[in-house]
Amino acid sequence: MKSPFLFVFLASFISLSANAADYMIDGAHSSANFKIKHLMSKVAGGFNDFSGEFSFDEKNPKSFKGEFTIKAASINTNNAKRDEHLRGDDFFSAEKNPTLIFKAREFKAAGKGKFKLMGDFTMRGVTKPATFDVEYLGAGKDPWGNDKVGFSAVTKINRKDWGMSFNKVLDTGGFMLGDDVELDIQVEGNAKK
Repeated sequence: MKSPFLFVFLASFISLSANAADYMIDGAHSSANFKIKHLMSKVAGGFNDFSGEFSFDEKNPKSFKGEFTIKAASINTNNAKRDEHLRGDDFFSAEKNPTLIFKAREFKAAGKGKFKLMGDFTMRGVTKPATFDVEYLGAGKDPWGNDKVGFSAVTKINRKDWGMSFNKVLDTGGFMLGDDVELDIQVEGNAKK
């Protein structure tokens, strides 16, 4: 005799799985940016080449799964000489470590429309945990009938934790660069068909 509990459990699992949707990051409407203190200001930059996939169910957000990949060589701070330096061994070491990868491990509620996204962030061949503060921006159809979903994710990391320790001491004291890097990821996902 089959257990009715087992039947109900399996039916619930199948129902939850059916509600989850798989998305591809829409690169034309998403961005991967950063800021870091430089002397007496903050320098902003971003990456032009990134991709990712994720699974999200608004009714069961903790089931979130995803991976986000950035090509290190695509860094862009609107200064060619600086970008070339950033691609080198002092910073991203893009030739030896061509990608930055974030793999989601846990997605939990942190208020209405707010979440904490925990995962493993790999940069320069070093993998460390990172936590993003995420805002769910909503879901719906675009004018062409495609299903969309959007998120804003921010965090702050210490670049030295990933072996990025290059700096210069200033004659007046202190350092040219800060250690903390603000990451700002804006994601619009297209539902897979």
